[in-house]
Amino acid sequence: MRYFFILAIILISNSHFTLAQKKSLDPIPLDDAWKQKIYQLAPETATAPISKKHKVLLFSLFTGYNHWVIPHADEVIKILAKKTGAYEIVKSVDISMFEVEKLSEFDAVVLNNNCSKGDHRDLFYDALLGDKGLTEKERFAKANELEKNLLSFIKGGGGLMVFHGGIVMQNKSAEFSDMLGGSFDYHPPQQKIELHIAEPDHPMTLAFEGKSFSHIDEPYFFKNAYDKKNFRPLLYMEVSKILSLKHEPKDKISYVSWIKRYGDGRVFYVSPSHNAQSYEDPRILLYYLNGLQYVLGDLKCDDTPLNQ
Repeated sequence: MRYFFILAIILISNSHFTLAQKKSLDPIPLDDAWKQKIYQLAPETATAPISKKHKVLLFSLFTGYNHWVIPHADEVIKILAKKTGAYEIVKSVDISMFEVEKLSEFDAVVLNNNCSKGDHRDLFYDALLGDKGLTEKERFAKANELEKNLLSFIKGGGGLMVFHGGIVMQNKSAEFSDMLGGSFDYHPPQQKIELHIAEPDHPMTLAFEGKSFSHIDEPYFFKNAYDKKNFRPLLYMEVSKILSLKHEPKDKISYVSWIKRYGDGRVFYVSPSHNAQSYEDPRILLYYLNGLQYVLGDLKCDDTPLNQ
């Protein structure tokens, strides 16, 4: 009898996993037709008045997992800039852009799915592995310097937008976690996720008109600084509706997007989306634009943390 009970549990668990896996979406080509589609769906104008000619560093280097959506996300950020005039973009995969003098040229940084790899989970360290002129000690020291440059840039008044896997960039750094509002823990397989609006009347979430929405995505869960809830939540999911959880959750809901202050700077994290198909929703495009205008200081809104 015990054998059949265990077998039943395994079959149920596997069926849930299979159901979740079936929800995965295939990559779509980044062709002119898709770009034109996104251009037509993107907001016509900036949400908030543009205070100055903003310059944004779009950083898309990855050393770990390669999200197929990276070039599509790059294109979304470019289209929002071109159509609204809210900012101009400089795209790079060069970590030298995080030298102090180069960072000083920008008003904000966008981190696009910058997954790191290995035991260190440090993208700067990974990128420096190609420099054979550095000793291991020098490599760690330089990686630490570049991370601190980014932290100081944000703390000093810069903006930071991070989407999806970008949270993994410095995933073992307590300082990076504190700045961003959390570190990546794990995600179950892709599945249909219902996202709810934490604060329907907040300027950041007006695009959704107070209504929840669903899309296919990886349901990200977080750790480290996330437990402090030192951010203002914007979107969340009900944990009980997520399939193939790794362990028993502590909370009934899990936030997947938020804004926060870090020193004099502003931070926007948005987990959606792993798939470019999500960008075919004009609400998501407007939400991204609002996040960019928030970190640039043009969209004024309440960013008081949840824990206050």
